[in-house]
Amino acid sequence: MPAFAGSAAEPPLADSYYALLRRRRGGADEAGAYATSTVPSDDDVPVAECELPMIDVGCLTSDDGCSSEAERAACTAAIARAAEEWGFFQVRNHGVSQALLDAMRREQALLFRLPFEAKATAGLLNNSYRWGTPTATSPQQLSWSEAFHAPLAGVSGSAAGGTCNFGELTTLRSRSSHDRADVAVCRDVTREVAGAMSKLAGTLARVLAEAVLGRGRPAAGERFPEGCDETTCFLRLNRYPPCPISADAFGLVPHTDSDFLTVLCQDQQVGGLQLMKGARWVAVKPIPGALIVNIGDLLQAWSNNRYKSVEHKVMTNAKTERYSVAYFLCPSYDSPIGTCEEPSLYRTFTFGEYRRKVQEDVKRTGKKVGLPNFLV
Repeated sequence: MPAFAGSAAEPPLADSYYALLRRRRGGADEAGAYATSTVPSDDDVPVAECELPMIDVGCLTSDDGCSSEAERAACTAAIARAAEEWGFFQVRNHGVSQALLDAMRREQALLFRLPFEAKATAGLLNNSYRWGTPTATSPQQLSWSEAFHAPLAGVSGSAAGGTCNFGELTTLRSRSSHDRADVAVCRDVTREVAGAMSKLAGTLARVLAEAVLGRGRPAAGERFPEGCDETTCFLRLNRYPPCPISADAFGLVPHTDSDFLTVLCQDQQVGGLQLMKGARWVAVKPIPGALIVNIGDLLQAWSNNRYKSVEHKVMTNAKTERYSVAYFLCPSYDSPIGTCEEPSLYRTFTFGEYRRKVQEDVKRTGKKVGLPNFLV
């Protein structure tokens, strides 16, 4: 899919970048900024490419009942080991078909081709469009990306979430019956992806709980994690536009995820995802057909630091756009986040309290502090 840099579809990321650069330099002119601007990298250390642990989860996702207890136990052990050692892993035979992922990629491209003003003001996908980093005070804090971060209940069309506003796409494209059919395809594909990723995330979260507590323990039952349902979880459609300004610009600034678990379908042609491993950044090699799973802050806290929520980021590409889809397994804001054992490294806190503290830290310092705020 060709990029459309400079078109009416693009968010004004360059304007934001130069405004932040001028603020940092006390009003340097834009031409000079263009010639010398960079986002400082980590001591310019070359980034090695890695392949994350690959785990076949077919024995967990298959409905045929043919998997043995031994297969399930081996799969559970592999997932827990990857969560402990990497905080990230890849899965195959995950129950989300390649045809569905390809369809989602096509629909994302059509969605993000809409004019910027339409994306920003037409209320699409429950008014979930966002771009850049509103709280940024320097170029290092700017994410060169745009996204729809939609609540799962709205995407799925459940009564609890109301109706997600896909219908406006009809008036934003032409009024032909073909385009109205396209809107239905966008709605149905997005809902199917959300449902499949939600099912996978719930399965993996319960397996990770079982690995800590043992099968049959209450917290490892069908309701783990408590407080997570369609009204609390999110599906995020990401696009990373080409960024000719700086080779070291961030598509998504370094961060950890403030959830229990994230399921990610990264772009299968264009790399960019990097994670921290052994105090160094490593680039994650795209593997067609695989989904990436990473541990969030809440699961690290619940597991008493057995599982690791690892810092990660997305780097930009100067010439090529990049797409991804992420599902975030989140609880309700009033859900208490305890730990699986005593003594606990963390005091009990609610998800709402955690989110508010993250937002306060970002607003005050430009950076997320996260779990260290809640250590005993």
